[in-house]
Amino acid sequence: MKLQKIVSHLQKLHPKEIDLSLNRIKILCEKLGNPQDKIKAISVVGTNGKQSTINAIFSILKESKIKCNVYTSPHIQKINERFVFNNNMLNDDELIDLFEEVEKKNNQNPLTFFEALTACYFYKAAQYPSNINLIEAGLFHRFDATNILKDNLASIVCSISKDHLEWLPKDQQTIEKIVFEKTSSLLNSNIIVSKQNSIKTTESIKKSISQNLSNKLFFNEDYSYSNGENGFFYYEDKFGGLKLPLPNILGQFQLENISTAIATIRQLNLKIKDDDIKKGITKIESIGRLQEIKHGKIKNLIKNNQLLLDGSHNEDGARVLNEYLQTLDCNKHFIIGMMSNKDHEKYISYFKDISSLTTVDIPNQQNAISGKKLKEKFGNVSNVKYEENIEKAIKTLSLEENDMLIITGSLYLAGEILNLN
Repeated sequence: MKLQKIVSHLQKLHPKEIDLSLNRIKILCEKLGNPQDKIKAISVVGTNGKQSTINAIFSILKESKIKCNVYTSPHIQKINERFVFNNNMLNDDELIDLFEEVEKKNNQNPLTFFEALTACYFYKAAQYPSNINLIEAGLFHRFDATNILKDNLASIVCSISKDHLEWLPKDQQTIEKIVFEKTSSLLNSNIIVSKQNSIKTTESIKKSISQNLSNKLFFNEDYSYSNGENGFFYYEDKFGGLKLPLPNILGQFQLENISTAIATIRQLNLKIKDDDIKKGITKIESIGRLQEIKHGKIKNLIKNNQLLLDGSHNEDGARVLNEYLQTLDCNKHFIIGMMSNKDHEKYISYFKDISSLTTVDIPNQQNAISGKKLKEKFGNVSNVKYEENIEKAIKTLSLEENDMLIITGSLYLAGEILNLN
């Protein structure tokens, strides 16, 4: 297939998957006419909640008939997901044309895959100068390819926790260093800071951006939400309060992400109607993030039992997933596959009341830890076993009525499940 062929070519332009530098992306974008200088962007940084926050903003803006371009990573099922323009994902032919045009300008110069994709996004986005761009930063942010904007509408700082530590020196693998990498180069515009998992993290963010002249909003200081009754929750900021229906996505943490989305939209004075916010948050599209799978081949294997798919892969993701699961009165069976560079023991330590745990291999991912090795890492869990693939893992489960199956540990695993399903 032509798209797969050109993707494979782009992946070979640099010997490293990640090479933290802004030089290559700047050189290529200059050849492309510096398209990043011609767009209106909301930048989203952090460790967890970036896609959920973007999805909430996107849904509300669509409800308001505002056109958006959206750049996220990684993709779950197909690479097209990373390229949304005028509210629609590019099809294969459009993506091929875009890749070929940008690669022609690049002329075989060294470029990481993410840098190539980011340059392609900026180049296409410049064709829609009136659209709002929702741009998810990749690894850290300071040397991330998306960090070549000269100005933006706002920067959102989602929940920050320890992840990708292998890219930091061993003596700098701290939350303070991660906060610095993610926030020290934020642009001077508006900064909206989501709920963090500790006061220490919030204080680190405040210190990091103390010299930044942006207008700053902090969760629980400048905007907040509270739980209501009968299917509602309440949002409040300096512009007033909103009584809102519960969103169509699961998890208490999603109310935090949605509140940050609303705070950003209201701060930017985009003239969004309250009804658009109310309708938008009930139409959020989210895949692989606490997603209930209600039909399909994988779902059929467990018949009437509930199936949850979640791509969480670090300690903060495990924490919020467990918080949601603890609200459910049922036996919980886990199938987990993970990448090798994660803190596997820390991840599993957050989960309580595990009825059974099965580790699996993640197919098509050379950087995944084998299910056998992952089982060893999970040695403290009394009833852990290994199966080589998802189908075998599910068929070995002894599910009773009302039991739940949770498949988690990696967005790459989530993508495989959705494709199999």
